[in-house]
Amino acid sequence: MVNEVLAVQVESAARSAGLVVVGSEPGEKVAGGATAKFTLALAADPAKTQLLELSAGFEFGRPDLMEGVKAYLAESAKRLKNPRPDCYLTLHGIPLSFGRFGWPFHESTSGADTSLVHGEVRLEDGGESVLHANVAVSMTVTFRDVVTAPEQPFAEGFIYNAVRKTMDQGQLELVKSGNRQPVPLTTRYYSVKQKKFVFNDTTEAQRKGFLAGKAFWLSGVLGGGGPVWLADPRDAQYLDTSVEELRGATKTLVAEGLLQPAEDAEYAAATAKLMERREECRAEMTRTLESIKPAFNEEMRAGLTNM
Repeated sequence: MVNEVLAVQVESAARSAGLVVVGSEPGEKVAGGATAKFTLALAADPAKTQLLELSAGFEFGRPDLMEGVKAYLAESAKRLKNPRPDCYLTLHGIPLSFGRFGWPFHESTSGADTSLVHGEVRLEDGGESVLHANVAVSMTVTFRDVVTAPEQPFAEGFIYNAVRKTMDQGQLELVKSGNRQPVPLTTRYYSVKQKKFVFNDTTEAQRKGFLAGKAFWLSGVLGGGGPVWLADPRDAQYLDTSVEELRGATKTLVAEGLLQPAEDAEYAAATAKLMERREECRAEMTRTLESIKPAFNEEMRAGLTNM
């Protein structure tokens, strides 16, 4: 049985964010111990759901944890309005879906002093979703000190951004089958001086290009032309910018005829003019995918080596 007190607390917080709990079940941590899994849905559109998994003994009553969960649920409610809430774009133009993450972090069983979370990312280019990467995101002891709690609401955002960053660096390969690939999470992604996560140093032009690409893929290709949330704080963190700057870039793209704003100005859909960039966007994705394929020494492949 799911912890009844925790269930009531999650239901109350979800309701305040415009969400409803449509299902709950007990789960199990990778390294042992119980979790509680809650299926959340938009109150206005119950077909849109996401999974929230917390440790069974999660201290919801702690003020810092309660506020963190409330902020996470408020963002989730906005993200669930996307046609594909599970999809994200990398800075170098790869559309990915994130799923099958096992929360919370668990301690490494190999003797390393790290915490891990396992998950899966898949290429989402509008065709059959075959290419994927099983990932093992590792958090160092030093990095753990800057995280409020090793639970989904406090770690999901920077975990997804670390995966996106690692993908763009060519350190993850999308394959049809394969072992888990490491995504190291170190303090290089966190500025102690600024007390914030830092993943990419971007220009205004890059941010505009990213938002146009996000609308192309998540709205035009994967979303049936539906509007997507372009003021997502998770993207702002990934691009080392502010939500306000994302709003400004969105307005510019609307003025250029590339986006059609929704009733809520933070959302916009791809226009026919933007979809004319189909070859350009697909070419960028193809170039990036080619760049992350492992390169082999052809002489070694042919056996011409004295090793």
